Amino acid sequence: MTLIKSISGIRGTIGGIAGNGLTPIDIVKFTAAYGSWIINKTNIKKIVVGRDARISGEMVNHLVIGTLQGLGIEVVDLGLSTTPTVEIAVPLEKAGGGIILTASHNPKQWNALKLLNEKGEFISDADGKELLEIAEKAEFSFAEVDDLGKVTNNDTYLQKHIDAVLALPLVDVEAIRAANFKIAIDCVNSTGGIFVPALLKALGVETVYELYCTPDGHFPHNPEPLPENLTEIAKVVREKNADLGIVVDPDVDRLCFVCEDGGMFGEEYTLVAVADYVLKHTPGNTVSNLSSTRALRDVTERAGAEYHASAVGEVNVVNQMKASNAIIGGEGNGGIIYPESHYGRDALVGIGLFLTHLAKFGKSISLLRSSYPAYYISKNKITLTPEMDIDALLLKVQEKYKNQPNSTIDGLKIEFDKEWVHLRRSNTEPIIRIYSEAGSETVAENLASKIISDIKEILKLN
Repeated sequence: MTLIKSISGIRGTIGGIAGNGLTPIDIVKFTAAYGSWIINKTNIKKIVVGRDARISGEMVNHLVIGTLQGLGIEVVDLGLSTTPTVEIAVPLEKAGGGIILTASHNPKQWNALKLLNEKGEFISDADGKELLEIAEKAEFSFAEVDDLGKVTNNDTYLQKHIDAVLALPLVDVEAIRAANFKIAIDCVNSTGGIFVPALLKALGVETVYELYCTPDGHFPHNPEPLPENLTEIAKVVREKNADLGIVVDPDVDRLCFVCEDGGMFGEEYTLVAVADYVLKHTPGNTVSNLSSTRALRDVTERAGAEYHASAVGEVNVVNQMKASNAIIGGEGNGGIIYPESHYGRDALVGIGLFLTHLAKFGKSISLLRSSYPAYYISKNKITLTPEMDIDALLLKVQEKYKNQPNSTIDGLKIEFDKEWVHLRRSNTEPIIRIYSEAGSETVAENLASKIISDIKEILKLN
């Protein structure tokens, strides 16, 4: 059993012993800490709650809502929803914060509390540490019987979210309708199965081949939208002669596409394509994290704008976007953050912008993909031992490559012309992640092998 307490929320596997898994006791403890923190910070006794469709969702939902009521907090329960929908709802409801019950792309045994501030954005590093301290002390003051919080069930946000997408100036419903797209979708039997078909209908897409759109939480394959998990939708796209496939993860903040020939558009290129479209119509800067493809930088500079890199993690991307006044940003995992809508990864916004871009492009999705610089990312890792001094190790690698441009805002990233390698300690596993990118798979893997060899040599000398 696993329980991970991090600044972005609490996640773990369902069951087991309290403190070792996401048990009812842990759910109540961290919900009470979050509710107490929201009251102290904002003086607003109102929180929005929504969940994905995973099997444990209903159980977790009851515990979370009951605990918030016990603190005297009014709860707006969106029921089956998406992460970006809850993010949009928080400011519209004038709430003090929001909780999304989702373990994102993790398998069915996982669930989590994703925690938002009063802006509907993920809480900061400092906020997260404060909240974990409150949880540790467990000094909660619960409301007396006449002051218990009320619950309002609100199912209007599906339409409100869709209306917000349709209202974006760069989403052209007429262009999408005229393109007469045939689209296959895989929503992994979670809430995308409710939201994505409804959005496509609103965008004028009449032919939709639905795959795994029953929101019952029985994931038919690993829910992370990686190529090895998308063989069925690739087959459906080919058999139905669809123009493209659309895939989302269980909480609908990650988005990737399948080309008309069943090939992968590549989740790294979701942001690249959408940014390219936005940059054609809006001057401004872009942001992605250090582990994302260089293609975004190329597309941005081609448009005469500036690219900025952030540390890994959505909250870090958002902070960098605000600091550099970026018009679009996100992560290479298919996460689109479009401030014109809100500061959070949003697959529905991404679908609206991408389909407009493809409709105006007027050719196939594979041709659109081939119009972008071709890069390949190789993902490797080294398992750590307790005695390893990671910081000292990274300093030695940095010293070896001191003549190359490098960044230390999140581990160590070294650039070699248009190639790069990024080394960072995992937040969730005892490993160093080693990502490398180059113009071919072989070169990317060779670059990673060279760095791994350097690390082994350094460790041998110590």
